[in-house]
Amino acid sequence: MRHNKKFNHLGRTASHRSAMLSNMACSLIKHKRITTTVAKAKALKKFVEPLITKSKEDTTNSRRVVFSNLQDKIAVTELFKEISVKIADRPGGYTRIIKTGNRLGDNAEMCFIELVDYNENMAKEKVAKKATRTRRSKKSAETAAPVAVEAPATEEAPKAEEPKAESAE
Repeated sequence: MRHNKKFNHLGRTASHRSAMLSNMACSLIKHKRITTTVAKAKALKKFVEPLITKSKEDTTNSRRVVFSNLQDKIAVTELFKEISVKIADRPGGYTRIIKTGNRLGDNAEMCFIELVDYNENMAKEKVAKKATRTRRSKKSAETAAPVAVEAPATEEAPKAEEPKAESAE
């Protein structure tokens, strides 16, 4: 029985799985975004987020612990020098998984996994959302003016549709 054995084995032996997650974590740290399957991305998220948390504290011991998991000097250096500075004030949730659809060959669910602070497009959208939230309180004062503007617009719309219907006949 496999009671309390909850993490995804990904159809691999323990040594293969640890090597694969280590390599994927190094690629994620170097490139900031990688494409993989959803199952591997979820396993990678559980693997890499504690390492990023360790990198917030730049001590010899934390570097050794991270290096024992990654086995890549360049990735460890980049993690401690660049990434840890950017995520210093973030209390967890350093990665984001964005589903991209299914792979053509075997229909596996594919996704991007990326470091949250390195995607500038998502950061810009969050700023725009905050601006839209503040308009709700002004909505009740402005309801009278837009109703008057919308009424003529509805009258014009059927006129534009009628000639199209005649030309079709």
